[in-house]
Amino acid sequence: MTQTAATPLPDRTALLARYRAVRALTDRLSQPLSPEDRQVQSMPDASPAKWHRAHTTWFFETFALAHLPGYAGFDARYGYLFNSYYEAVGPRHARPQRGLLTRPSDDDVSAYRAHVDAAVARLIETADARAFAAVAPIIALGLHHEQQHQELLLTDVKHLLGCNPIAPAYAAAAPRANRDAPPLSFVTVAGGRHEIGDRGPGFAFDNEGPRHALLLGDFKLASRPVTNGDYLAFVADGGYRTAGLWHADGWTTVQAEGWRAPLYWREQDGAWHEFTLHGLAPLDLAAPVTHVSFYEASAYAAWAGARLPTEAEWEVAAASALNGDIERGANLLASGNLHPVASANGLPSPERSRSGFAQAGARFSQLIGDVWEWTGSAYLPYPGFRAPSGAIGEYNGKFMVNQMVLRGGSCATPPGHIRTTYRNFFYPHQRWQFTGIRLAQDA
Repeated sequence: MTQTAATPLPDRTALLARYRAVRALTDRLSQPLSPEDRQVQSMPDASPAKWHRAHTTWFFETFALAHLPGYAGFDARYGYLFNSYYEAVGPRHARPQRGLLTRPSDDDVSAYRAHVDAAVARLIETADARAFAAVAPIIALGLHHEQQHQELLLTDVKHLLGCNPIAPAYAAAAPRANRDAPPLSFVTVAGGRHEIGDRGPGFAFDNEGPRHALLLGDFKLASRPVTNGDYLAFVADGGYRTAGLWHADGWTTVQAEGWRAPLYWREQDGAWHEFTLHGLAPLDLAAPVTHVSFYEASAYAAWAGARLPTEAEWEVAAASALNGDIERGANLLASGNLHPVASANGLPSPERSRSGFAQAGARFSQLIGDVWEWTGSAYLPYPGFRAPSGAIGEYNGKFMVNQMVLRGGSCATPPGHIRTTYRNFFYPHQRWQFTGIRLAQDA
């Protein structure tokens, strides 16, 4: 996280209210699941819902409650069971075997959450000024950490249910308006000296800074994400059979995994369907394509005569177009859609003289929400980045290799969690997250 001397400490009452709201949302997201649903791990990259609930609790117990005098831990064994990857904290249960943890039970995990929640409330309410100044940033980090796990819980559950041959629904489908996707156009953005990265005030993860200047050439960014209809043309044109469109590692993966479409597409009786958190549904051609890997995104871009934007290009364009109004109208978790939906409208770009946009009046849509958008940028530290000391320093910094950056949030991103500076990252072959595509071109 980023915390400076100029960052004011939160009000205790407001912090406690936010703590309780975030923790309650995790439990609400788990409520539609059966005990069996909460236990099973469908692949090594995913975790059981029960483990997500326990691990986020372990985070507060380990890093925040060390500041509460006299705190009595719930169960000393949980430190081993629910540590994720913090080497400095100690050994841990192997990630691919989290689904084998039938004990503790789901009720035990609920009791663990209640025990830690009560202790965190005492800490927030009773810590002296010095202790509160030390622990408030840790609690803020823990809340954003839990929001990350809320999104992971949903995508992990989707993968689990998607492995089930009867295609069960996590939740009832929300009513949707049928509409066509707006035409795709490219908005030209003037290059030059730009700054990216967190500028404060407020919370940001450590990997979002330091803010720094860079030079960009003129570029074009697509007005909307690539839709299912767009991507279906790539599939029909033999995109998964044309080696020249793919990175070598991507083509090897296509061959080894037998990919012929995005992760949850199903062809039945000559028509394409898509598995969603609402069950199996006809493919919505106007909605953004999702559950594609970086390899697929890059191959599609090559097929379309375009490329993926760099993360700097994405941030410069989004920061200018959104002008700080991040979540209004965005299809995030709070919308209840739990799936990307077709765009209703776009965002007018500012005038060129103020923002560098060459097409005054051109519109962007869905920069925030719906799908995380792959960029062509490797996940690397910004100039001057220094990981925090201690175990907290393992949060982001040690993953800055072999992964690619995504921007913009998704339909499963919780409210109050996304920023234009937010740097998500996954390995290029992974596609169980709500990941999609926005094209770019050189100007």
